[in-house]
Order: sequence, then structure tokens, then C-alpha cells
Amino acid sequence: MGKIISFANQKGGVGKTTTAINLAASLASLGKKVLLVDADPQANASSGLGIDIRTLEFTIYECLIDGVPSKQAIHPTEMENLFVLPSHIDLVGAEIEMLNMENREHVMEKLLLPLKEIYDYILVDCSPSLGLITVNVLTASDSVVIPVQCEYFALEGISKLLNTIKIIKSKLNPNLEIEGFLLTMYDNRLRLANQVYAEVKKHFQGMVFESVITRNVRLSEAPSHGKPVILYDPESKGSTNYMDLAKELIGKNKK
Repeated sequence: MGKIISFANQKGGVGKTTTAINLAASLASLGKKVLLVDADPQANASSGLGIDIRTLEFTIYECLIDGVPSKQAIHPTEMENLFVLPSHIDLVGAEIEMLNMENREHVMEKLLLPLKEIYDYILVDCSPSLGLITVNVLTASDSVVIPVQCEYFALEGISKLLNTIKIIKSKLNPNLEIEGFLLTMYDNRLRLANQVYAEVKKHFQGMVFESVITRNVRLSEAPSHGKPVILYDPESKGSTNYMDLAKELIGKNKK
């Protein structure tokens, strides 16, 4: 049985999509069968893996709104074991269309649950908001990874996200766990980055991943080439960081 892990933080620019793409690719390279679900209307996770969203007949939007079977919308990538359920800008309107649906918070769950038998990991990239789609994703998830940028105001907004997770746990998904807090964009030369690192560790202790994602130019360049960093520059620091994270995640889930 696979595991559904979402990536959430309503603060934009914290490395959420970068993490979803590169962790998915690293897990796939370690022999895990991985599906990356793009639940962000910006569709950056889709294009970052080389999917041309302009040519797609079906996306996650059609699956959620029109009941198109997910298997019809899933695409392979150039990496073996790595598949994508792409997004589309139409997803912006999906929240309004879902308002009148019965069990509207469980639409994503119905879509993803059957796929747990096919994939080892289903990673879901959320949009930087706490709207109905994100609530749907968290309701469908076994756990959530919270990327935290090593910058000023890093912890701002996390309390709001933690509160949302608490509400979802109590009302919609009692099994939802926090997989871990992931420190991103870390630069050990900066005093501020080290302060944020220490603060996050102090607050969340054992819930923080040992692996840290450092600032890396190759990591920033890779999406514009439609590749995860492991294909774009396997020797780069970014590639090593995400491989470490993938191994840590697999080790954590063996226990």
C-alpha cells in the first residue's frame, strides 16, 4: 500500500514545488514507483517535469470536476518509475465548482485512494493557499511535509497551517500526520539562516528532517529545462540534498 504525502505551506516561494519535483525524482531513482500530483493551478510541478500542459486532454481538473478516471490523466516522465497527474489553470475555478458537491472535502480522496495500490508514494504539490483544494489534499493525505524557508518571517503563517491541519485531523482526516518540517534555501554563511534553523529545531525538535536543502543555482535552473535536478545536474549540491531527503523519508517509513 502506497503513502500519500502532501507538500503544504500557504506562504509562497518556500521551495514547495521544487521539493515535490525533486523528492519524487529521487524516490523514483531509488526504485520506488512514484506519482506526483500537481494540485496547484500554476502547474509548475507539471512543467518542471517536462509536461506541456497546453497539449493535454485531461488534467486533475477534469478528474475532480467531470469524474474523468485518474488513469486517463496520468502521464509518464522521462524518468522510469516517475509519473505525473498534471494540473491546469482551470483548477483556479474548481473550488467554486466544488462548493455544491456532496462531500466536497473528500473529492480528492476518492480520486487518490485507488492509486495507493499502484504507487509506493503519491506526492501532492498544493497551491500556496488554504482553500478547498488544499483542504481536499490534506483530507486525502496520510502525512504532510511543511517546507520552511531559512529567511526572515519563516515561521510566520506556520501557526495558521498547523491550525488548519488540527481542524482537518479533528473533523475530516484523523489519521493525518506531519511527516516533517523541511528547511529549504539554507545558506550556512548567513547568520539569519542559522538563527532560523536553530529556531525551527527548537520549536519542532524531532519533527524536523535531518536533511536540509541548501541554496543551489542548478536547483533553480532545472525546472526551466523541464527536468528534475537529478537529471539536469546529478553531481550538484541540490541533487545530493534531495537524494539524502529521499533516503531519510524511506528510512522513516520503514519503522
